[in-house]
Amino acid sequence: MEDEKPKKKITDPTAALAKAEHYCAYQERSQQEVRDKLYDWGLWPDAVENIISKLIESNFLNEERFANAYVRGKFGQNGWGKIKIKQGLKLKKVSDALIKKALIKINMDDYLATLQKILEKKAPSVKEKDEFKRHYKLKQYALSRGFENDLISDVLKASGL
Repeated sequence: MEDEKPKKKITDPTAALAKAEHYCAYQERSQQEVRDKLYDWGLWPDAVENIISKLIESNFLNEERFANAYVRGKFGQNGWGKIKIKQGLKLKKVSDALIKKALIKINMDDYLATLQKILEKKAPSVKEKDEFKRHYKLKQYALSRGFENDLISDVLKASGL
């Protein structure tokens, strides 16, 4: 097993703030991600919360902006459904209100088109002869991608996959 490098500890809150600003400027972060990173750097809880509040004041950290970027990225790039996106945001400790607000921004036509595309792409690789089992496997795949059960059924019926 390879030796892990000892993590560098940052004791100066000013240096930690500058490094945290850079960390947040690189990509959108949730408050929990930044909080975890600050603790990894060896800062005390009062310093961590102080830095978090300074990052929010200077707009380096914005939970709503993070939630919107996360939804756009996971839906647009990864083709995730709303259920899987919601679980991911909950793991990042984003509030339910912000999750709901961000998920509403997904265009329903785009959402259904993505589900259709995912099912069409998966269908040729399902080598099941029995139609019932074939539908079941396609449905399970779409469920694993975070799409809703009723929408999957509707798309499968409409497309005849």
